[in-house]
Amino acid sequence: MSSTTAGIVFIGALIAALAAVHRPLGDYIYRVVTRRNDRAAERVVYRLVGVKSDVEQSWGGYARSVLAFSLISILFLYGLQRLQHLLPLSNGFGGVEPGVAWNTAVSFTTNTNWQAYSGESTMGHLVQMSGLAVQNFVSAAVGIAVAVVLVRGFARKVTDRLGNFWVDLTRITLWVLLPISVVAAIVLIAGGAAQNLYTDTTAHALNGVAQHLAGGPVASQEAIKELGTNGGGFYNVNSAHPFENPTSWTNFLEVFLILCVPFSLPRAFGRLVGDKRQGYAITAAMGVMALVSVCLLFGLENLANGTVPQAIGAAMEGRDVRFGVPDSSIFAAVTTLTSTGAVDSFHDSYTALGGGVAMLNMMLGEVAPGGTGSGLYGMLILAVITVFVAGLMVGRTPEYLGKKIGAREIKLASMYFLVTPALVLLGLAVSIAVPFNQSAMYNVGPHGMSEMLYAFTSASNNNGSAFAGLGADTPWFNTALGLCMLFGRFLPIILVLALAGSLARQKPVPVSAGTFPTHKPLFVGMVVGVTVILVALTFLPVLALGPLAEGLM
Repeated sequence: MSSTTAGIVFIGALIAALAAVHRPLGDYIYRVVTRRNDRAAERVVYRLVGVKSDVEQSWGGYARSVLAFSLISILFLYGLQRLQHLLPLSNGFGGVEPGVAWNTAVSFTTNTNWQAYSGESTMGHLVQMSGLAVQNFVSAAVGIAVAVVLVRGFARKVTDRLGNFWVDLTRITLWVLLPISVVAAIVLIAGGAAQNLYTDTTAHALNGVAQHLAGGPVASQEAIKELGTNGGGFYNVNSAHPFENPTSWTNFLEVFLILCVPFSLPRAFGRLVGDKRQGYAITAAMGVMALVSVCLLFGLENLANGTVPQAIGAAMEGRDVRFGVPDSSIFAAVTTLTSTGAVDSFHDSYTALGGGVAMLNMMLGEVAPGGTGSGLYGMLILAVITVFVAGLMVGRTPEYLGKKIGAREIKLASMYFLVTPALVLLGLAVSIAVPFNQSAMYNVGPHGMSEMLYAFTSASNNNGSAFAGLGADTPWFNTALGLCMLFGRFLPIILVLALAGSLARQKPVPVSAGTFPTHKPLFVGMVVGVTVILVALTFLPVLALGPLAEGLM
């Protein structure tokens, strides 16, 4: 079997596996977030936090809880890193430098997991287990909780109550993310992933699964150590390390873990709004964009454009021979379509157009299927914009799921869409304009531009992967990228929660002959089209200066 054929089989098997878990996992998530009774483990958490589980919050109260929890998480993680040398299980490492500690604390709390250091030579066991691995779970749970609140906004009527953040966070962590991670960790250990306290693989299997479920660390290869750029998890080479990703079938499992929760959430969405067809429509829109991206990146990398790839017959630089070009390309597409950032190859070594597709995946807003929770609420924002555009076409007040999309709603949706492009383009422009940042670029011309563009795109979209030919461990980039991660995470969350509050207060609008059906292929096509057009209008000029210009050279 050729490597290309093996890649096609990989894609087919992945689609089949995701289809198999879509319904049961989506239904299970639905039951978790709608269950009325509290379990014993939950009651212990509520008593420790001082929360009454039967008291629901308004969107403002929910937002304050999200921000308070995240602030405490950042401060705790920052302090844990700074005091590492005084704590047990430090592996003899000193306290983490303030700039890196700030960047890492923000990174993991925002579910970005960008790392400006080498994991195995900077962080001890305690920080990895009690700090980073914990955030891999709870930061993902925050994303799912916010998505659930937006869906409740569509489902509920004439109320300002949208649920309890602490209840949602606890249930999603205990009954969704942890069980899947424990089972998958055992499978990874059986496949050869190491788990012990005697090497740099402490709790690695469980942490590795959490990274792929919740959003993994920054992409890198061994060369990044020399460049002083980005690390990845326990190992600087991330999922290319045989201790983390030993075989081709564990590689398949990790890709599946990245996608299973985001692709199952639309099923829970359909159940929550009382119309499963709506969930299928959102899944279809996600699936179309994901499949096109995977096939495009797969094809571009297999074409091996470029002098050296053409000479040797394959673009194998920066790739593990265990996975080859096809499987590495699929992993790259999946990790940039979601907010994962874990990789099994070196994105900086991809062909110019292949690397451009990876960037474009993040620029889409990571909605196909996107991060855990963030992908669903991002796609629902795009659905709101789509029905607004459709309403303008026919001169009718737009509606979605029985709720009118008025001036307030479309303003919130529009601001959501504009946050990330503003952070990416402003951060890039200012960083390039500052003279001393030129020394951090290890490449010149369009590729150097692409490396910096990729960094700000990754940080602002809370992805975490990198081209890595950028010396990002500097005071400027630690601060600037940290701010992009912070604002790129919490400004959209506040806008989503505000939109949920606005929708929940409305009375439902009865379906009429003029109502645009949002469960049919026409709507799916419009959502995909609106997404692509908006992103193209926003980012095409800067892409033309980076990967497109390099691809034409």
